[in-house]
Amino acid sequence: MNPHQVDAALFALKSPLSKGVLLADEVGLGKTIEAGLVISQRWAEHKRRIILIVPASLRKQWQQELFEKFSLRSTIIEAATYKAMKKDKIARPFEAADGIVISSYEFAARKADELRVVKWDLVVFDEAHRLRNVYKKGGSQRAKELKAALQDPFKILLTATPLQNSLMELYGIVSVIDEEHFGGENAFKAQYSGASASPSALDVLKERLAPICHRTLRKQVQKAGHINFKRRNARTFTFDPSADELMLYNSLSAFLQRKDSISYGDKANQLVVLQVRKILGSSTFAVASYLDKLIERLRRKERATLDITDDVEGIEISFEEADIDDEADEVEAIDPVKLAAEIAELETYLDLARSIGSNAKGEVLLHQLPTVLDEIANKGGKRKAVIFTESVRTQTYLNELLSKHGYAGQIVLMNGSNADLASKDVYAAWKERHKGTDKISGSKSADMKAAIVEAFKGDDKAILIATESGAEGINLQFCSLIVNYDLPWNPQRVEQRIGRCHRYGQLIDVTVVNMLNLKNQTEQRIHDLLAHKFHLFEGVFGASDEVLGTLVSGLDFEREVLRIVQDCRTPEQAEFEFGVLKSSIEDTINADMEAARAKVLGALDAEVIAKLHHREAELATSVPEFRQRLLTIAKAELPGAAFPAPDSQRFDLDGLTFTTEWPIADDNDWQFLRVSDGLGLEIVEAAKARDHASQSAALTFRPDDFPYAGQMGAVKDLAGQSGWMRVFRAVMPTPDALREDLLIACISDAGALISGEVADKMFMVPAKGTPSLAQTAPDEAALKVIEQTQFAAFSDKIKNENFAWIQAEEDRLDRYAVNRRANGTPYRRAKGTPFHDGARLIGHAPLRCARRREGGARP
Repeated sequence: MNPHQVDAALFALKSPLSKGVLLADEVGLGKTIEAGLVISQRWAEHKRRIILIVPASLRKQWQQELFEKFSLRSTIIEAATYKAMKKDKIARPFEAADGIVISSYEFAARKADELRVVKWDLVVFDEAHRLRNVYKKGGSQRAKELKAALQDPFKILLTATPLQNSLMELYGIVSVIDEEHFGGENAFKAQYSGASASPSALDVLKERLAPICHRTLRKQVQKAGHINFKRRNARTFTFDPSADELMLYNSLSAFLQRKDSISYGDKANQLVVLQVRKILGSSTFAVASYLDKLIERLRRKERATLDITDDVEGIEISFEEADIDDEADEVEAIDPVKLAAEIAELETYLDLARSIGSNAKGEVLLHQLPTVLDEIANKGGKRKAVIFTESVRTQTYLNELLSKHGYAGQIVLMNGSNADLASKDVYAAWKERHKGTDKISGSKSADMKAAIVEAFKGDDKAILIATESGAEGINLQFCSLIVNYDLPWNPQRVEQRIGRCHRYGQLIDVTVVNMLNLKNQTEQRIHDLLAHKFHLFEGVFGASDEVLGTLVSGLDFEREVLRIVQDCRTPEQAEFEFGVLKSSIEDTINADMEAARAKVLGALDAEVIAKLHHREAELATSVPEFRQRLLTIAKAELPGAAFPAPDSQRFDLDGLTFTTEWPIADDNDWQFLRVSDGLGLEIVEAAKARDHASQSAALTFRPDDFPYAGQMGAVKDLAGQSGWMRVFRAVMPTPDALREDLLIACISDAGALISGEVADKMFMVPAKGTPSLAQTAPDEAALKVIEQTQFAAFSDKIKNENFAWIQAEEDRLDRYAVNRRANGTPYRRAKGTPFHDGARLIGHAPLRCARRREGGARP
């Protein structure tokens, strides 16, 4: 957790009257963490109807991040889970889901009517630039449906590219949060983007965006010294396929281009053909497996459908993004002679595929992998590599190949099922090792991934071979070498792969190896586009915001490549079409728009850096103190807890080690103690359940026993004194939530007032009950005065915050009225609803307090 992330979360939570915010930090700054902090706060407030609408390929990643970093459980609702819930007679799956709901844009839009009836407490849109053209008549219908269905709830929109080609995109994306923020589309055009806009229009627009949009740049975070970004460096392993491999590829490629085949028909399903093209480029073993299934289907007189391309994992994501049905068509009026000839032709290709025992691509990887692993080790990284393939059959081949040549016992696999014996053994050992701990989530798929990652992290494993869907949602920042054995056509998928390793916590530069077939024009052109237009493989930040921002869907890009591959009959024609595609990709926005974006969305570096340093100082104080208070509760509630030292941040209990420091817990396989779940939640709830309202307690505070020298000077100054303390809870309702705080009235027997801050610190030092302590009668009048003074300060603080919220809302409405009038549309603002001003105190009996002198007993 970094200061800029906390700053963004506080921005989102600042006003109960806000309809939502746009968090637009640049790529690589952790917008997921920012949203997670807000989600955690809402969850803690028991506002738990929360939905995340994200790209289909990011659903599992969000699920994993929420669980690992925030201990928040979630349910992914997709077609399969929705049908299963309906089958179980659950009328409203989105309301009945366990925990937070995660859904793709496509599925959520399809179920917009069901989303509309749920009273959501929070809606989060990831990759929200998908919504920025929602204002256009010809804009995305899905975006329009989601906007209409989710008008009322508080929304967080996450995107690094809220503005790409037109200022009107800002209007579109902000209108999803608040339709009235800018006074309507015509008013926005007239004031900010049209020919009549004044020279100062961008300054005014920046001011209008300030309450709703928060953006931090990477250079600002880097200058503040909070993140040391690592580079990614590209390596290319080229290979020449054998004559048989080339013949197999060319023959099947020509077969796929035919319009008269029984296998695919004259109107082939694009996704089927796309998947088969991926299989062709993966390995001859994957090709053989596919041909086996296709021939079997033809013998049943059925065409090829997606289910026989299941060797390529992740198809369900493409299927959902495409939002299509995949029905198996029976072949009507079939010519038996033609069918027999087609099966015979495919059997010839199958025999050829089976006859190829060695793949040039695999051999090149085998011979060059040790060199690049040595380079990683020489740079200080771990001698590990994650190898990505799109085919489960190719994964098996690579496992066998590498195991036979020096890597036996050093490989783990990750795919959608992990049904192999080695993975089952890893999982069983992991479950036994973590029996009785919160490491086990109860979800077999999530726990299997955790087991595989933990095994790969160990010293005895060097290679992880992962498929697309298998690697979703995992973090591998301890690995610095990525091998794209099969290179996806989708730039967003490539970025997600690299992001598994090139992320916060990576200690050295990441090396990205791409396998490149010198005889395959399609693969060469795709590699060129990904490397030189999308800038995926080199630099500190990888793919630029501008270029990835041009893609609403990576699947659309894949389809365009497929069109070229399927339609072009000559290399020259294909080269021309790839050139057209390359020129259509904008790797920079025009200079005027770039300047406009910097002015409207940017902030002065010095200003931002100063704010981040201030936030860092706050965290440096508040986080350790929060941890110490939680450990203090642990000491009080867990008499069996063994702390190695008085100032230790960890303790042992029932054979487990608990700590409040998450990175240390993760590195040492300890339990992370936090207030939101597990043991931390148990002890806090136990402490809260104790009723001391009618009790008086006599305590002797022992500041000398406090292990942090110099931090409790104000408390130590009270040594030798005694007095009375009363703790009470102040409560005040606000439009957003019940505001409450613990206040402390404290006075010495000599009549000296002790500030609430000092009294609060007293609870951080060790104390012992002393029933025999001689007691004087409390000065009730003095305690009452202190109590009322502190409560008045608490009440004034809340009232001032309320007033600031009201003022900000009035200003927003006034500006909206100005926009409407400028557009010739009258607007009358209704009278605001007054805030509730009531507050109450919940009192507790006083504590009889005494201080021990330094080095001796109390006199």
